[in-house]
Amino acid sequence: MNLVDRVKKIILEPKTEWNVIAGEEPNIQQIMIGYVFPLALIPAIASIIGYGLIGRAGFSSISFGVATALIQLLSAFVVVYLAAFVIDFLAPNFGSQKGLGRAVQLVAYSYTPAWVAGILYIIPGLSWLVLLASLYSLYLMYLGLAPIMKTPQDKVVGYLVVSIIVLIIVYAVIGAILSMIVLGIFGLSAATSVATGM
Repeated sequence: MNLVDRVKKIILEPKTEWNVIAGEEPNIQQIMIGYVFPLALIPAIASIIGYGLIGRAGFSSISFGVATALIQLLSAFVVVYLAAFVIDFLAPNFGSQKGLGRAVQLVAYSYTPAWVAGILYIIPGLSWLVLLASLYSLYLMYLGLAPIMKTPQDKVVGYLVVSIIVLIIVYAVIGAILSMIVLGIFGLSAATSVATGM
């Protein structure tokens, strides 16, 4: 599947595309390198431009832009894998089939709108709109649970809600850890993040 075609179809024709994905053999390495990496580069590069060159609230810093980009890029890989692990682990509790490869497909393709919307980081004042795209990502996950994880329709909502709660916790913890490490490497503090509204 061509990357651009997959992005367009998962965003514009998700019900049909999830059925196509369900017919594919999951390859975790191929998904992470061929799909997650190029899409995660969108918000990363946009952050370098937005926070490093354009700035927000009178503040811009190349080192902060690069640090933010690294945090986003690293968290994309860690969060996709950990979220997939959690979704796979929870599968039997919701009458779903276990399969880490399938869970990686579900998480990686669901995140597509958030990564694409990451282009808005070029203008830091619009970065809050990425949150709206993330809500659409959750809807994509809802649509993908039945065809990808073989979740019975009556258990999809419960599975999604529990998964979202776990994903929020995982994302917050991973984001905090990576932020401390990367900002520390660049000699920046958490106060820098607050000052830029990130």
